[in-house]
Amino acid sequence: MLESDRPIALREAILACRNGGVVSVPGVYAGFDDKIPVGALMNKALTIKTGQTHVQRYFSRLLERIENGDIDPSFVVMRRMTLDQAPKGYDLFLNKQDDCVKVVLKPQT
Repeated sequence: MLESDRPIALREAILACRNGGVVSVPGVYAGFDDKIPVGALMNKALTIKTGQTHVQRYFSRLLERIENGDIDPSFVVMRRMTLDQAPKGYDLFLNKQDDCVKVVLKPQT
């Protein structure tokens, strides 16, 4: 298993989903996962939908709503770092150190 895999999220989604529901896995999901509860998947008659996130399709509308103050995405930003700190930020994110979910890089001033 690759270190960046997080199979527990997929397992929990399958177990939490209602009968006949849909488990959606958008974005980038790489590697191999063990211990997927295939029995629960089958017994609940779940559908799994996957695919890359359509970033370009939604980016402009989402950015506009953020700029207007309709949406506040700050809850996912765990670290703000300068560009020269990018390797450290990537390492924090990759290894989920300090529960890091998102790093925002900003130019040096």
